Order: sequence, then structure tokens, then C-alpha cells
Amino acid sequence: MTTGSSGCPSSPAAHSVPGASLGILRIGGDSKEVAFAQHGVLSTATEVEVTDDTVFQIGSITKVWTSTVVMQLVDEGKLDLDAPLAEVLPELQLADPDVAKQVTMRHLLTHTSGIDGDIFTDTGRGDDCLELYVDQLAEVGQNHPLGATFSYCNAGFNLAGRVIEKITGQTWDQALRERVFTPLGLAHTVTLPEDALLFRAAVGHVAEGDEDPHPAPVWGIPRSSGPAGLVTASAADVLEFARMHLEGGVAPDGTRVLSEAAAAAMTEHQTDVPDPYTLGDSWGLGWIRFGWDGHRMIGHDGNTIGQSAFLRILPEQGIAVTLLTNGGNARDLYEDLYREIFAELAGVAMPAPPTPPATPPAVDATRFTGTYERASAHIEVLEKDDVLRLRLTATGPMAALMDEPTHEFDLVPVADALFAFREPGTQTWTPVVFYSLPTGEPYVHFGVRATPKVS
Repeated sequence: MTTGSSGCPSSPAAHSVPGASLGILRIGGDSKEVAFAQHGVLSTATEVEVTDDTVFQIGSITKVWTSTVVMQLVDEGKLDLDAPLAEVLPELQLADPDVAKQVTMRHLLTHTSGIDGDIFTDTGRGDDCLELYVDQLAEVGQNHPLGATFSYCNAGFNLAGRVIEKITGQTWDQALRERVFTPLGLAHTVTLPEDALLFRAAVGHVAEGDEDPHPAPVWGIPRSSGPAGLVTASAADVLEFARMHLEGGVAPDGTRVLSEAAAAAMTEHQTDVPDPYTLGDSWGLGWIRFGWDGHRMIGHDGNTIGQSAFLRILPEQGIAVTLLTNGGNARDLYEDLYREIFAELAGVAMPAPPTPPATPPAVDATRFTGTYERASAHIEVLEKDDVLRLRLTATGPMAALMDEPTHEFDLVPVADALFAFREPGTQTWTPVVFYSLPTGEPYVHFGVRATPKVS
């Protein structure tokens, strides 16, 4: 990718991405090679160009940074991954009192707590915002029984951030800055919007269907969701963070940020994902685990309001690639670029996302129809003119940020309980998996979230 590229299929312009920053790192022995490329503008309203030092919201890649601080506390003997969180937060109250007594940090880092995950309650800008956020979790439902399945859980990482605060006596922002940003020398990484204003900061863009992306009405998510997704950084700083993990927890100046054992533990298999197609096939402690062409990779994606970020690391070859974007069909751009980059640099083929066959299999879909519900999402699966359709309605605070909270898609069969749909204007199919818990309760899994059937 080169600045101003527009014609090739893998260029940002071809995917309606207003601005993007790409970074590639390769280390081996004492050598380090990095390359960067940029495209487009921070905002279509100002047309200020993206440069090397532009900062983008990296969204849920933040979760790996939060997990890194958690593992530092484990290294220091201040936290046990398998001890009940109630030992640190005796005031913790959840909708299920038994879960409040039993849930552990390992449950949070592996998205298996069952706490309904998409809770973005704004509890203000004060240093007590996480404390207030955790207080309101008593009113949040349990999406699935503790440890019964995997369901992506932003709320769990905000709770993890509060645990960090209780142990360190600092805000999550302060702890992250002192424990990660400073030792790694990250000069273009922040957590607060007033700090992002000091840099060349990208603005998110949104669009409906095939319309051109336009600046989002809100710049960022609430401070109370910081541990789940509020880091803003340059591509170079994201790669420095990746490099520390590639080098077993050591900063460029030799400072040990994490023990080698803790860095390795973060990459190890913890739980499988019912939908292994959207992101990875399994999860570590914070890291997503990917199986590409017989090679084990780690990484994470991030999506905030009109911004999307991607990070993939191939430890065996010392390669890390990050892509930061501010709108458009960012996932299509990621698919095109990463397929090309990893094939050329590493000889590794990126797996193709599941695509419906030319002649879809005959499937008795009536058993999947009904209503599924979790925090922030009301899902109806219905048959219409002999076609299975999925009607998704966003609810809660996020719905207010959307021009149209309800979207409807045709579900095309791929296999017996695997379907896929494609959003207008995109080339990537979204997998939808229907399955049951070991105890028999029916669920649908897509967007890496489990949603129980309620009627």
C-alpha cells in the first residue's frame, strides 16, 4: 500500500476507507525491520492527511494491553488468575449472586464469565467511572452460565480494569501509562480524548449500505469502557507493544515488562470459540489465537465508533502487522492486505472466510427460528418467502449512535448449522452458527457473541 493509492483492489480507496495506517515489523536475532504506509485523511470534513504519527483508536486491541497489566500483577504475586474476584472486590454484586462469588480473572480474560458483555453505560468522566460502572453490573443479566461457553464480553474487561485499580491504587489509565506506555517508550499512545487532541488524531466515519462514509457523530466510547477499548495509538506504537510480546516481555531498553512465562501463558489455549470463522479458533489470556495454513498466530481486532484496527503476530518468524483505519469497509481491506502481506513475507496462506457454495445445502432451518436476546441486541430469526432471515436490532446506548438501529439479512446455508450473510457494500461474509450448550439451551453465535434463544 502506498500513500494515495486508489486503483488496486487492495487499496483503501477501493474499500471506501477514508484514512489508514499500515505497519509491518520483522525481528530476528539483533535485527529489526519496520515499514510503514499511510493513505487518506483524518476526516473527510477537514481533509488533513494521515501521516506516520497519526493516532487512531485501536478499540478492543486495548484488551491485550489490559491483560498485560493483569499478568504483571500475577507476576508480582498480587493476583491469582483462578481466585474469586470477590477476594479483591468483596463489594462485587452481579445479577447471579453465585457468579459474583465464583467468577475469576481467568473467566474475564477468556470471555467465559457469562456476564452480558455489551454494556456501555456512561458513568462520567471522573476517576471513579470504573467503580461506578462495576456498581451497576448488579443489574446486568447473565448471558450464559459461568464457564459454559465463549461470548465476547466488554463488560468483563471493564471489571478487570477495576480489579487493576483496587490492587494498584491507581486509575486504569495511570496504571497502563506507568506500567506499559512508559517502559516501552510509547510517545504516541493515550487513553483519554483530551490527550489524543495533542496529536494528529483520526476521526471515525460511519455509513449506511453503499453511501459514502461521513464523520461519526461521537468521537469515542465512554471512559468507563476504557479497559475494553479506549487506547489510541500510532501504528509504530502498536508494533512496539507487539515487539515486547514477541521478545518474551522485554522492552527495547532491556526493561522487563512481563516475565517470559507470563508472556507465553497469554498465548496458550484457554477456550475454543463456537464460531471459529469470524476471528480465531480459540482464545488465550487476552490474545486471540489463529490457525493459518498450519501456523499458530496471535492477534486482536478492534472496532469503536467508525474506527477499526487489526493486529496479527506470527511468533515463529518474528512478524507483526497492524492496520489502523477510520471507516469504510475496513475488514475487506484487511482481508486483501493481510492475505498478500503474509503470503509474500512469510509464505503463509491466510484462510478464506466461509462462503456459501454455489448450490447451498438443503437444511431444515425451522428449528432455528425464534427470538434471541442479549444486552444491546434483539435478534429475530424468521422464515420469509422460504428464505431464512436474520433481523438484528441494536438496543441500549449504542442504538442512539446509529442512523438505523434495525437491519435485516438473508441467511444462506453453508452447512447444517452454519449460515452466512453479507452486508451491503461488503465482500466478506459474516458466519452465523446455531448451537446448544452442553445442558441443551439453544444459542446463536455471530460477531463472536453468544445469544440465547428466549422464545
